[in-house]
Amino acid sequence: MNRFRLVGLALLLLLVVVGCCAPALFAQNKKKGDQNTRTVQGVVTAADDATVAGAIVQLEDTKTKTVRSFITLEKGAYYFHGLSPDTDYELRANYQGASSGTKTLSSFDSRKEAIINLKLNSKK
Repeated sequence: MNRFRLVGLALLLLLVVVGCCAPALFAQNKKKGDQNTRTVQGVVTAADDATVAGAIVQLEDTKTKTVRSFITLEKGAYYFHGLSPDTDYELRANYQGASSGTKTLSSFDSRKEAIINLKLNSKK
């Protein structure tokens, strides 16, 4: 009978330790997941090199074809975060009939914070 009590007590102690430590372990994994993402940012400029506020920058995930958009800020700046390092992304900008060429953020690009500037072509 004492043996069963010892085993039961050991299991109870193990459950208490796991119950106390599990939230900390999950929080650690979440932080590690955040470290495994990357960002891309840049500036959109017109053909005359002036920065363009209000341009629409589109970021397309080449695997899922999901598109995220960002409207550039006052000095033409855009920013995307939480990107997978294992995915290729295509970036392009549009503004009042002018568009940039497509640029790729490759999965082979190991930068955590990539900078890709986009230049609009002259309107046609």
